[in-house]
Amino acid sequence: MIYHLVPRSDWDACPDLPYAPASLGRDGFIHCAPDEATTLAVAGAFYRDAPRPLLAVVLDEDRLGAPCVWEAADPVPPPGVPDSVRFPHVHGPLDRAAVHRVLVVRWDEEGRPAGLDATH
Repeated sequence: MIYHLVPRSDWDACPDLPYAPASLGRDGFIHCAPDEATTLAVAGAFYRDAPRPLLAVVLDEDRLGAPCVWEAADPVPPPGVPDSVRFPHVHGPLDRAAVHRVLVVRWDEEGRPAGLDATH
């Protein structure tokens, strides 16, 4: 399973279509994370000001229609993530059939990501 962070409003915008964020056009792939701890580190480094709720979409890599390439962070991983961690980059839209579950990022009182919870 791999994780993709997305504001709920973006995820819910076109529920009948594969999801294709701006990063796909800009970077040529969709940024994902390999596990929950790395997902939380990414949320803290890059999504503190993103619209809430922030979702972590958990994807079954084997059910994706687009290739997933595991690569090193460029230029460096977020704070707290070792340099050895490889990130899954999906080179095409995310098929909603690949979604295993959708979690919501829980934030602590100081605005740091504290965990992933089931959505309601």
